[in-house]
Amino acid sequence: MDCLFCKIVEGTIPSNKVLENDHVIVFHDIQPAAPTHVLVIPKKHIASMNEVTAEDLPLIGEIHLAAQEAAKRLGVEETGYRLINNCGKDGEQTVHHLHYHLLGGTRLGVLTSLSDSHK
Repeated sequence: MDCLFCKIVEGTIPSNKVLENDHVIVFHDIQPAAPTHVLVIPKKHIASMNEVTAEDLPLIGEIHLAAQEAAKRLGVEETGYRLINNCGKDGEQTVHHLHYHLLGGTRLGVLTSLSDSHK
C-alpha cells in the first residue's frame, strides 16, 4: 500500500511523535497551521471517515482519548483546541488515511456561517 501515514506507522518515514499506543499515533504536522498542530491517526488503515464501520467505533473512541491526552501533553487542554477531520474532495482531504488535525496554541477564531450570497 502506498499510504504516507501507513509508512509513518511502519516507521519507514520518520515523524515527531507526541504519543503512540497499540492503536493510535499522534505526531506533529510538517506544515503546521497553528502553533500547536498535530495529527491523530489510527494505525489501522481506514481511507476516510466515510469508510468507518460499526466495528471501528471503539477505535474512534481511542482516537478521541489520544487527542485528549495529546492536548494535555502539548499544554493546550486548558486554553482550548480544535479537532478537525477533513473528508473527501470538498473537505480537502489530501491524505487518504483517516486522521484528525488537533490545532491550538492560539485563538483560532469562530466558525462563521455563509452569507446568502454564498448559498
